[in-house]
Amino acid sequence: RRLRLGASPVWRSGEGAGLALEKPRHTRGPFLGIWGPSVPPPCPQSPQESPEERPQFPGASAEFAERLEFIQPNVLAGIPVYRVMDRQGHVLRPSEDPQLPKEQVLKLYKTMTLLNTMDRILYESQRQGRISFYMTNYGEEGTHVGSAAALEASDLVFGQYREAGVLLYRGYPLELFMAQCYGNASDPGKGRQMPVHYGCPERHFVTISSPLATQIPQAVGAAYAIKRADASRAVVCYFGEGAASEGDAHAGFNFAATLECPIVFFCRNNGYAISTPTSEQYRGDGIAARGPGYGLLSIRVDGNDVFAVYNATREARRRAVAENQPFLIEAMTYRIGHHSTSDDSSAYRSVDEVNYWDKQDHPISRLRHYMANRGWWDEEEEKGWRKSSRKMVLEAFEQAEREPKPPPHLLFSDVYLEMPPRLRRQRAELERHLETYGEHYPLQQFQK
Repeated sequence: RRLRLGASPVWRSGEGAGLALEKPRHTRGPFLGIWGPSVPPPCPQSPQESPEERPQFPGASAEFAERLEFIQPNVLAGIPVYRVMDRQGHVLRPSEDPQLPKEQVLKLYKTMTLLNTMDRILYESQRQGRISFYMTNYGEEGTHVGSAAALEASDLVFGQYREAGVLLYRGYPLELFMAQCYGNASDPGKGRQMPVHYGCPERHFVTISSPLATQIPQAVGAAYAIKRADASRAVVCYFGEGAASEGDAHAGFNFAATLECPIVFFCRNNGYAISTPTSEQYRGDGIAARGPGYGLLSIRVDGNDVFAVYNATREARRRAVAENQPFLIEAMTYRIGHHSTSDDSSAYRSVDEVNYWDKQDHPISRLRHYMANRGWWDEEEEKGWRKSSRKMVLEAFEQAEREPKPPPHLLFSDVYLEMPPRLRRQRAELERHLETYGEHYPLQQFQK
């Protein structure tokens, strides 16, 4: 069933109680089917009922009921998944095709495949002991680039830890990705963060933080500040379905709705929170179903369809800025890789399950089919791009390996405007220690 943008859920009592859709009077933009909060219209009053007999409670808009009845969690078959293309790259409804120019579609495809190549090389480098840790993005590339392409360059991004494609689409150099994972002297973070904890103020990408879901209320605070400054910008906050179980998600959703913040919450529902499958993570209808309860306009999209992600993010971003209200996008996808290099996913899922998503429903192959159908890409171009992109990644990789580590004295800087006495004493103590016992440390690997 297709749902129009701005359709509002309305609770009905009595037989078949559940969530119905109220058809909007006017609609604009893509035929997205965003579920939104609404005050339901008052039901017709009986001849004996006066306005004073209607509920006057300030906490909800409702009517009285004379029969004891609990709302069932499974009254709906499920919020539908919005898509534009089928798995063979055919556009199902021409009016939903975003009509992106060839150059932009090629950028989408090349960003996804370049990210995939970088993932393979850095994953193998960790297995060889060259870096300490890594997280791949296999299978979720469409959620990254589809959403990134729909944003303005000035929009502020808060990531979780699996959104490297957003930063890559914004032009972050391969050399800096590698420098961060190696923690070398060229790393903007000066080697202080774990690998994959990227950040770039010039590209409005807030540095990744390891604790789960802490970015959600922080993103809402940033969106509120943007609203107060009337800056015509949006904040986009990425997280996984596992992070949505954290208390920070509840706080962030509620604050965003009550403060009417221009923010797009983007949930990557990839099926697993490390080893916990969605069947054990929640009992409701995913994450999008929670939106209306918080007052968030919400939609569920096919995260492996880069055009569906693009359309939903573009429209949510436009309305978030124009109307100062929050949106929730749940992108359904699949994490093909292990959670991280510290995880072995074969312990909790089958190889056949992974192979299905890798071979039958992958965002990269779907977009490639679309380009081939349009005559924009062929096998020779594919081979040439794969070869050149691998060369680019390997060159950046080799450069990062040659770089020295940051100088040890940076352990003490960049926290205080003026270094307090206790830190100065600690720094002096380290310097004396290294002067005495320096031969026991690999100081030749560190920048002077």
